Amino acid sequence: MTGSTAEGPQMRAELDKMPLVLMYHSVSPYDEDPHEVTITPQRFERHMRWLRSRGLRGVSMAELLSARADGRSRGMVGLTFDDGYQDFVTYAVPVLQRYGFTATTFVLAGRLGGHNAWDSPGPYKALLTADQVCQAALSGMEIASHGLDHVSLLKADDIRLSAETVRSRAILQELVGQQIRGFCYPWGHLDARVVKAVRAAGFDYACAGLPSAAIGRHAIPRTYVHDRDSSWRLDAKRIRSGLLVGNRIAVRRHRHN
Repeated sequence: MTGSTAEGPQMRAELDKMPLVLMYHSVSPYDEDPHEVTITPQRFERHMRWLRSRGLRGVSMAELLSARADGRSRGMVGLTFDDGYQDFVTYAVPVLQRYGFTATTFVLAGRLGGHNAWDSPGPYKALLTADQVCQAALSGMEIASHGLDHVSLLKADDIRLSAETVRSRAILQELVGQQIRGFCYPWGHLDARVVKAVRAAGFDYACAGLPSAAIGRHAIPRTYVHDRDSSWRLDAKRIRSGLLVGNRIAVRRHRHN
């Protein structure tokens, strides 16, 4: 990642002690998963049980950020799902509803009803159809954008970058009939130019992967989880995520002083 995307002292302060945000992809039974993006429904339910046992509640990014702005985010954990796989409505949503949780699914607006061609070779995974996106929204889940085609935005020219941000947001807003607030960077690739384009497209926030120099509301760091994560591993990741975010913010402040 290159360039600076600093958003000022106020934004840095907002991300201080940012609640834990978990990054999921696919929830489905599987035989092989070379990319480690799949978690079984049984393991996913154990994760949700782990949250409840710790007195935590899984929420969408929109709910998390709104609660944080009002000082009500204590005990909340962000739940996000990248790529918009069909198994989100099949396996994840019923579990989330059972626990009274919500989540954000980052949808590829240009691949509705398609499949994960970017992961080839690898297991075929179907993507949400337009009807399933609407179904997820009606179930109380937040619909957000993952761009159009799952391409690295670092390599996109200005026309392509505008389509991946502005156009993807417009497609999803027309589909679900509500504002699309969030964006997620495909492959986790971002720099100052990409973040600027996402902000200009009207997105209220954006999610990244690991903490980076771009930390802020438009590069919110998340903790990657997978099928090997037991309760004790989740406890460790929860602690580690707070340390990483805190350290990154401290380094940035030191550089600006």
